[in-house]
Amino acid sequence: MGVTIHLGTPVERIAFTDAGLTVTVDGEAVPADQVLSTTSPGLMRRLTPDLPPAYAKQLADLKSIGALSMILALDRPLMTDGTYWLNLPAAHTDKTANPFPYLALVEHTNYQDPAHYGGDHIVYLGDYLAPDHPHFALSDEAIADLYLPSLQRVRPDFSREWIRDWWVFRAPYTQPVPTLNHSQNIPPIRTGLPGVYLANMSQVYPWDRGTNYAVEIGRQAAALMLADGPPE
Repeated sequence: MGVTIHLGTPVERIAFTDAGLTVTVDGEAVPADQVLSTTSPGLMRRLTPDLPPAYAKQLADLKSIGALSMILALDRPLMTDGTYWLNLPAAHTDKTANPFPYLALVEHTNYQDPAHYGGDHIVYLGDYLAPDHPHFALSDEAIADLYLPSLQRVRPDFSREWIRDWWVFRAPYTQPVPTLNHSQNIPPIRTGLPGVYLANMSQVYPWDRGTNYAVEIGRQAAALMLADGPPE
């Protein structure tokens, strides 16, 4: 449809100046008719320092949590009874004081056949964390040392030798946390900076995150942009 998609092209700044609306990429200010950002509220504030102060404060006041996930590719099943998802007990905010230092144990290949993964058995060890939680600063190896011993509670004969490969993923922003009167604090899609729009999970309330609601807010943003047109 005549669209060019630039992969691996991080945006450094969004600005509206006397020269018009620009998006800075690799140090070059590229002219834009309109900009739709789907980033987290915190990243939007850093990318767009010229946002109206009231709108920037709305973004700053939003609460969220992050996520950390360790993914294992095992040469054999971990939960041999076919269990797909385990929500794990957590009696303490200090995660090291709990039987498991994470919240969810998911054996994906008890739901989707290992044949789709070259015979590997895929296991997720997932956790929700405050964006400033110290676990985000740990190395991959430190996360492995923290997480892996707990698997012997699930299968006592578990051994690290079963692990063919493993990965750790961190995302400081994964889930908005609505607080009291959140509906009155949702930033509008129009940011107040000419030609700049924001659509993200924090704005889908009263819904939770989900594909349906992403499609819905995408349509809302597109309708506003089409109605407004490029700024004068």
